Order: sequence, then structure tokens, then C-alpha cells
Amino acid sequence: MSESHSPSSNTTTALITGGNKGLGYETARRLGALGWRVFLGARDEARGLRASEQLAADGADVTFVPLDVTSDESVAAAVLTVSGITGRLDVLINNAGITGELVGPEETLPQHLVPVLEVNVVGPVRVTHAFLPLLRAGHDPRVVMVSSGAGSLTITSDPERKESTFPHLMYPPSKAALNMITTQYAKALPGIRLNLADPGFTATDLNGHKGTQTVTEGTDVIVELATTSPGGTGQYRDRDGSLPW
Repeated sequence: MSESHSPSSNTTTALITGGNKGLGYETARRLGALGWRVFLGARDEARGLRASEQLAADGADVTFVPLDVTSDESVAAAVLTVSGITGRLDVLINNAGITGELVGPEETLPQHLVPVLEVNVVGPVRVTHAFLPLLRAGHDPRVVMVSSGAGSLTITSDPERKESTFPHLMYPPSKAALNMITTQYAKALPGIRLNLADPGFTATDLNGHKGTQTVTEGTDVIVELATTSPGGTGQYRDRDGSLPW
């Protein structure tokens, strides 16, 4: 892990939740390669430290931040950690997410939904709310919510799209809710650009590495929205452009 020191006034700072593997780790690597100061959030301390040390060994300016998006106490502690190093946060990437159990709609019970909604919907709200003061102190503050094409009513209604072939009461509804939450934030917070990234079918732990894209391809849109946010705020995009709601 790199030494904790205040970034210079022209260094972009970013926090990534779920940053110890997959899309989060690759996003941290890419933003670190741009010279950004990266705060790598992860629930598992050992894995988070290992990931941060690997990135730092490659020259990235990265600091591990213990962060469980389902815990008010953990998120509050993460805010204190980041604010103790820098007085601002330029970019927040709400990447942490889970798919939930692979059971069909008929077998789905309320207890199946609760953990998925807690991580994928309540988590981003908890983290975004807690970091708003630091974001408001940031340079052109941006929030990237990592969503999915599975959260689009249009895409999941299109028989030509893979997302329409897997009926599931946990993951798709959670991403649809995240989409709506983000558009509402975008209207209410005009000084912060809030956008949604659909990484596409990327090989990660979430799909048993069956995805057809690499993690670099999957993070293209995340990095795009983190760095430039084309179209301003309230956008829903994948690496090829805007997506239908």
C-alpha cells in the first residue's frame, strides 16, 4: 500500500467500492495509470490490502480503505479515512455488487431479495450520501454507478438480447432500481455528475468468468464516465454509447 499523503491540488482523487477484484480492480489499475490518487474500498481487509499492494507495486498511488457498503459504521469510518488524507473526493465509483442466489422466480422468497437489494441499491445510496460533503469539495465531482443492461426494461424485453433470456427476481430489479435512483440524484444534485455504466457481459466472478468481454473492455465505460462523463449527467451507457431505459 502506498504511503498516505495529501494529493496535490491537481491530482484527481477517486474512491472505488468493491475494488479488490474484477471490474473494480481493473478500474483502479486504469485510473492509477492515469496518475490519479485511488482509494480502493473493499470489505475483505486481506484481499483489499493485497490488491492495493499489487497496484502500488506497479506504480499506482493507491490506498486501501476498509469499506462494507452494507454497514453504516464501516462507511462512516471510510469517510474519516479518506478525509484524513485529502479534503475532497473528485470521483466516486459505486462498483460493489452481488447477483444473488441462482433460483428461478417461482422459488424466490423475500429473504433472497434482501441481501441483493442491500448491496446493489441501499449500498450505493449509503455510500453516496456519506461522501457528498467530500464530493462537493471536489473538482468537477462525478459519481459512476455500475449498473447493467439487465436493469433496462427495454433490453430485457427484447428477445434478441441475452439479458432477456434469464428471468431472475434479484439482480435485474436491483439494477433497475439503481437506474432510477441515479436519475433522481442527477436531477437533485446539479453540481455533481451522476451516471450509470453497463460494463456488458464481462468475465468476472459474478458470472463464473463466462463473460465474453475482458475486464479491460468491461471497464471502458466506467473509465469513460469517471474521466469525461460525456453527455453531462443522468446518462446510462455501455462502451458503445447510450442505452435505452
